[in-house]
Amino acid sequence: MLARLALPLWIHAFEPVSAAVYAKVAAALEQAGLELEAGGALAAGFGLVLIDGIDGTVLERVRTLAASAKVLAIAVGARPPATADMWALLECGAFDVLSWTDASGDAAQVRARLERRDALQRLADSPAVCNCLVGVSPAWRALVHSVVEVAAFTESPVLITGETGTGKDQIAQLIHRLGGRGELTVLDCTTLTPELAGSELFGHERGAFTGAANARDGAFALADGGVLFLDEVGELPLPLQAQLLRVLQEHAYKRVGSNTWQHSHFRLVCATNRSLEDDVANGRFRADLYHRIAAWRCRTPPLRERSDDVLPLARHFLALLAGPGVACEFDDAVREFLLLRQYPGNVRELRQTVARLWYRHSGPGPITIGDLAPDERPARGATQACWPDVRFESAIREAIDLRIGLARISQAAADIAIQLVLEQEGDNNQRAALRLGVTDRALQIRRKAWAEAH
Repeated sequence: MLARLALPLWIHAFEPVSAAVYAKVAAALEQAGLELEAGGALAAGFGLVLIDGIDGTVLERVRTLAASAKVLAIAVGARPPATADMWALLECGAFDVLSWTDASGDAAQVRARLERRDALQRLADSPAVCNCLVGVSPAWRALVHSVVEVAAFTESPVLITGETGTGKDQIAQLIHRLGGRGELTVLDCTTLTPELAGSELFGHERGAFTGAANARDGAFALADGGVLFLDEVGELPLPLQAQLLRVLQEHAYKRVGSNTWQHSHFRLVCATNRSLEDDVANGRFRADLYHRIAAWRCRTPPLRERSDDVLPLARHFLALLAGPGVACEFDDAVREFLLLRQYPGNVRELRQTVARLWYRHSGPGPITIGDLAPDERPARGATQACWPDVRFESAIREAIDLRIGLARISQAAADIAIQLVLEQEGDNNQRAALRLGVTDRALQIRRKAWAEAH
């Protein structure tokens, strides 16, 4: 028997999966070294759901379980599920869909999937990652997992795209730290001038041009054995794009003023706030270079697409400013201000906003609205929370289009609200009930009913 894989792992079968099939699959998985807990009511850790047929009810149950657990769907029917159904399972939150045909091989495949996912999760939850890439929204957590995977498990070139202020440089630095390769060499392509661009990239020999009093290493030499980060790579002029492509293909270059080939092996990470696909179509960026640098793509979402992260980010920046051992918080009015404010500059602008609040604040106690500069204070009436907003309306419209009834919509909204508040309050039932405006007893009953249903 293989060594036991220590994971919080549960298994649950959806009807019409028979008890015999359930027992057969569970036995094979345990033989492969997986310790299983029956049920699925845990709704945490890692979960295996056995499926024979996919309909709206199954998809909704997977969505509910995947809200707080990492779910692997295993199709145990006589035929594999349709491709569209497998995509639907992924859209509902399952991280993979496997078809069970041969017990020994399939059990090994399940274990391998869980081992990789567990390794990714441990890295994503580590202080090295959480203190660098802060956020709890699904969009942000998906990006974090992608970054961790490409950094720790590949040597692939990475292209980071996104608006200004969304954390592209933070992601580049994390890829370097997790990859464990040499030094990080950073070159801002917006600062390259036609006269000195060759020297910045390739280096130069003494006397190669006027003012070259000494030989100098360029970015390619400095990055040898490490990581080269080209920030705003879309600003590279076409001649330099051709030269960069040649270096990436041949791992060799010549210094300006030299006939000797130098060798350099590095991992390339690029970032841009431009649409390189459009630039390729318009002839402003080489298609062959684009496909070379974009082997793995990471898109940093703007802050307006991850509004759940505004307060966690604000608290993170406040803690950095306050320093170790200093407890400081925002009062309700300031939290509302931060949530309703627009951030054209994205996370960078949020950080600057928090810094201004902190530097105007004095004494113990929370940061209050008086710490807002007069020119930042919203106009009267503008502080009223606009809720339900367009995002909430969009989610309800999607449910209606899927022909989901009012009772299920209401139930799902209540369940998600309970899960989110319990997460925020560290599973403290009393504090969660207070925030939700219900009694402790009512919340306990609701949680028990939810657990029994799942």
